[in-house]
Amino acid sequence: MHFYRHLSPIQAMTFDLDDTLYDNRPVIRNVEQQVALWLHTHHPVTATQPLSWWNNLKLQLVKDDPWLMNDVSLWRFEQIRQGLLHLGYKQHQAQQAATDAMQEVHRLRNLVDVPSETHTVLNRLAAEMPLVAITNGNVDPEKIGLANYFQLILKAGPDGHAKPHSDMFHRAQQFVDLPAQAILHVGDHPVKDVMGAKQHGFQACWFNDRGITLRATKKVKLLPDVEINHIGQLLSLI
Repeated sequence: MHFYRHLSPIQAMTFDLDDTLYDNRPVIRNVEQQVALWLHTHHPVTATQPLSWWNNLKLQLVKDDPWLMNDVSLWRFEQIRQGLLHLGYKQHQAQQAATDAMQEVHRLRNLVDVPSETHTVLNRLAAEMPLVAITNGNVDPEKIGLANYFQLILKAGPDGHAKPHSDMFHRAQQFVDLPAQAILHVGDHPVKDVMGAKQHGFQACWFNDRGITLRATKKVKLLPDVEINHIGQLLSLI
C-alpha cells in the first residue's frame, strides 16, 4: 500500500468491477473467441470477412454514433447487426441474429471466477458502510454473485456516460447522500477510475495488481490518494 495524500474519513465506497474485483482479461479473451465461433457456426457468412473487417466496422460505427462508446452491449449488437446487413441479411434477419448472438455474449460474459478474498472483503466492508458499483462493462453482478454487497449498481449506457465522465459518480454520490470527499472510489484504471473519481471530488484508490509504476504509464493524469496491490488492503482503511 502506498499513500499519495492523507485520506479523509471514508463513509462510503464505490467500486469498479472488471479487473478490480476479479481478473476480467481471460473472460474477455474467451468471449471474443467463442462468439466468433458461434457466429461462424450459426451464420457462416460472418466467416467470409476477416477480423480486421469486423474491427473496422466497429470503429466506423462509433465514429457515426459516439454514444456507442458508452454502452458496450449496444455497440457489439450494432456491430453484429450492421455486419450482417452488409453481408446480405435482411433487416429482420440481422436483428434476430444479433439478438441471439448477444444472448451468447452475455452468457459467456458472466463466466467470471470471483476470488474468495473479494467476497470476504466486500462482506466486511458492506457491514460498515454503503457500497456502490460503477462499471463501464456489461457483467451482471447478480449472476457472478456480487450483487448483494452493493446498495446500488450503475452501468455505463443505461445509467449515463462511461467513466471518467461524471454521470455515474454523481449518481452514486446522490444515492449515498454524502460529500464527495467522504467517498473512496476503488478501481484499476488510471483514467477511467482514478481521474474520473478525482475530477468529481471523490478520493481515489488505485488497484494496481500488475506492478505498474506511475512513471511507466502515460495514462496517469492525476495521482490517486492511495494505491493498493491486493483487495484485502482496503480493510486497513476502515
